[in-house]
Amino acid sequence: MSESTNSSIVSATDLERVFGEGAAAVRALDGITVEFPKGRLTAIMGPSGSGKSTLMHCLAGLDRPTSGTVSIDGVELGALDDAKLTELRRDKVGFVFQFFNLLPVLDARENLLLPLKLAGRRPEEGRLDRLVEAIGLADRLDHRPAELSGGQQQRVAIARALLGEPAVVFADEPTGNLDSASSEEVLALLRRAVDELGQTVVMVTHDPVAAAIADRVLVLVDGRIVRDEPARDADQVVELMKQAG
Repeated sequence: MSESTNSSIVSATDLERVFGEGAAAVRALDGITVEFPKGRLTAIMGPSGSGKSTLMHCLAGLDRPTSGTVSIDGVELGALDDAKLTELRRDKVGFVFQFFNLLPVLDARENLLLPLKLAGRRPEEGRLDRLVEAIGLADRLDHRPAELSGGQQQRVAIARALLGEPAVVFADEPTGNLDSASSEEVLALLRRAVDELGQTVVMVTHDPVAAAIADRVLVLVDGRIVRDEPARDADQVVELMKQAG
């Protein structure tokens, strides 16, 4: 595995996560060392139970590993208490989930701005307008989530994740609840965030089409990274999964 570099936004060393004790213990992560460089989109894949969601949760500071270290933008998460960890996630991490996580009583604009409002911050001048233009929903900002399609809701969620200029965006099955046309729009938006904004994105997905837009594909099996290769196309991703299995 490569040595740590200044361009690495997220890194993990000897990461282990064990659930339960004794004979019932399950080793979800088994000594993972990996880096995620700045301005790249990495897809994490693997069969059900391979540890990909656990890895993302530990990398994002949503779960604490049993052993090993995780750093985001040069800050080691294990050295932080719960309050400081919450603060780091708020300031450094953006999240995109499968089910959008928009508040139904707020319109799209209010949902976009909510995390920064809670943090007592305002977006950089012009950034909100640029993101609204990028997601193509300028005429839908006064609509509540129920009045938007699934694809539109996910585009709002991605813009919300990007608005605070996080060091990294973690996307957990971002197309898992969308039809193919909406998935294509959402994936194109994530790709633009990397190419045009220099955003770092780590995406957990089971979809080879989604993984094919990445710069790199990691395949997990039984809590270990078994393949780490540049992404090329969906057929190549399918072949990687077959080889890993």
